[in-house]
Amino acid sequence: MLSGCAGWRPTAVPIPTIRIPSTCPVRPDTLVVMLPGAASRPEEFESEGLVEAMHARGVAADVLLVDAHPGYYRERSVIERLHADVIAPAQAQGYRHIWLVGISLGGFGAMIYTAERPQGISGIVAIAPYLGEPATLESIRAQGGLKSWRAPPGPLDPRDIGTPLWRWLQPYALAPAPASRPPLYLGYGLDDRLRPGHDLLAAALPADHVFTAPGGHDYPAWRAVWAQALDAAPLPRDPGCKPAGRAGA
Repeated sequence: MLSGCAGWRPTAVPIPTIRIPSTCPVRPDTLVVMLPGAASRPEEFESEGLVEAMHARGVAADVLLVDAHPGYYRERSVIERLHADVIAPAQAQGYRHIWLVGISLGGFGAMIYTAERPQGISGIVAIAPYLGEPATLESIRAQGGLKSWRAPPGPLDPRDIGTPLWRWLQPYALAPAPASRPPLYLGYGLDDRLRPGHDLLAAALPADHVFTAPGGHDYPAWRAVWAQALDAAPLPRDPGCKPAGRAGA
């Protein structure tokens, strides 16, 4: 995925963010951190209606859109920047619950961040996430799925980013998943080009944590599965939160 990204943008310290406060009368104790895909800008979470969908359901949470573009992944600094510039400051500001929401490369980022720094992460919503190289996916499929998969032993090629992720995901295939793991929700389009990996992960998750919709690797499907995830995930609600107008409407 990274090799196919053209037009690298420079990385900045701190990582740029856009804060969207909740529409609730009382300051919430929950923050939803949203990570974009490789070819997307963080503003699209608002312009494409994903933030509006939260407001329409009275989700009592502030939102932070993070410009975690591919440059941070290429430099392998995305976890450090998310911790230093996003998660740690949010915890210092009093947020007791932090949810990570990522699309495509952002879904991958949400999971690898939690794998390394799980403290304070209350849940993950991975929408059409990138899940690593085809060889890793084929190895899991050939061994009968994630639960029975035996990861390669010993040190890995540093270019292998899929195997460490699936090693971390494997406990989710247990029933029930360890209590130490935050709940993981998965959504994807039925015609998504990354569906082979999504199907492998979906088979390892509870059925009510998996959402699908017609469409490919684009916003029509992403909006549909996000709406399903919002209806299922235990995000706090407040009837006093008023729906806000859609950006640009």
